[in-house]
Amino acid sequence: MNLSEFNQSDHCVHFSCPERSVSPAVYILLYVCSAAVVLLTVCGNLLIIISVFFFKQLHTPTNMLVISLGVSDFLIGAFVMLPTFVWTIESCWIFDRSYCICWIITSFFLGNLSIYNIALIAVDRYLALSNPFFYTNTITKRTMCIVVYLHWCLCLGYVIAFFCTNENLMSMALCPGQCFYYFNEVWSVIDLIHTFIFPLSVIIILYSQVFMIAKKHATAIRELNNHARSKTQKITSHSMKSERKAAKVLGILVSVFLICLLPYFIYSLLGGVIEVKFETFQKVLIILYLNSTINPIIYALFYPWFRRCIKLIITLKISQKGSALINVIS
Repeated sequence: MNLSEFNQSDHCVHFSCPERSVSPAVYILLYVCSAAVVLLTVCGNLLIIISVFFFKQLHTPTNMLVISLGVSDFLIGAFVMLPTFVWTIESCWIFDRSYCICWIITSFFLGNLSIYNIALIAVDRYLALSNPFFYTNTITKRTMCIVVYLHWCLCLGYVIAFFCTNENLMSMALCPGQCFYYFNEVWSVIDLIHTFIFPLSVIIILYSQVFMIAKKHATAIRELNNHARSKTQKITSHSMKSERKAAKVLGILVSVFLICLLPYFIYSLLGGVIEVKFETFQKVLIILYLNSTINPIIYALFYPWFRRCIKLIITLKISQKGSALINVIS
């Protein structure tokens, strides 16, 4: 939580938990809606994880990254979102200081994971479309699993380094009702580059290239359709269409991610030059975490295989013998 723009001592003196200003009915409704969002996030991402883990046909290199994203989003829903909603509804941190520290470290780690999962997906799609022969022969499931493992380790290492070298670690939650973290100036710049500028640059540059390549593929497919095609040409055309569709869906995934991410970092960047409002920060934080809720909805809307997997999981057909070999991609 980069709230270095707060003057800690002044804010601590003037901070107190406000009285609840909403009616009991609205208060209950807010908690019901919050619980529904958390449940949707947890269940939706759990369905993605089960689908890719269980069905053999979905064991592809790209889907290893999908699992990584699903796990990070699931953990955000399970451990980060509910305290954030409670904090926002109550307008006060009602939990103890230890829980505040755990919540900040967890949200910081999972936030980094999600951002770099999206960046890795952009790299994966770029390699698959720009050099399909190299991708097919080089990028295997084992290779991608190693990449995911290293990705988690590097994110964990960054978080450990961040909190071990920042002298402000013990200055958070000193006052009742607070759960803020104060970056020092050096780490504010480092985190801005690491968490925002670098991954965002990778995502934008590579996806610009991906859509240019996809456009070229569309032209090539139209040319193939205008001539008598051999069996090899038909297979090539189908493969190109599949890659283009995957690029489009993941492009939507990335676009939604950027929409959810940008308000938080714009707010952080402007925090030093405009008056910071506590309520605004909470809303921006919720928008950031809602990306974890939206991702499974995107898969359900645009991936028929995911809808088939959901049906098989809900109807418990995955408990039948040999169900892992069911064809879910037609």
